[in-house]
Amino acid sequence: MTQKLISGLEPPYYTAVFTSVRPDAPEGYADTAAALRERVAGVPGFLGYESARTPGGIGITVAYFRDLEALDAWRLDTVHAAAKKYGREHWYEAYSVHIGKVERSYDFERSHGLERE
Repeated sequence: MTQKLISGLEPPYYTAVFTSVRPDAPEGYADTAAALRERVAGVPGFLGYESARTPGGIGITVAYFRDLEALDAWRLDTVHAAAKKYGREHWYEAYSVHIGKVERSYDFERSHGLERE
């Protein structure tokens, strides 16, 4: 599956960087992940996400939020909290979460040959 990169976001905004180690296809994970992607899209202030995983099980997802209130709304969402608990018990060997404020960003797209800053 090819995913479009997030670009053109006007700082400041916030990121939640989720890095994890888990098996490639644990039972129930794909359905839960799809449901959570749909749910987070409904959070006011959610701007999008990017995700990648190596064949060896290391993954990283960066979610973008307009402000800390939006990020906290997602962190405190009851369905998300239940999925995190289940993931700790059944899917993940390890994970880390890093929250950051983006004060500057830029992007490049070859088809346009332009870098935006």
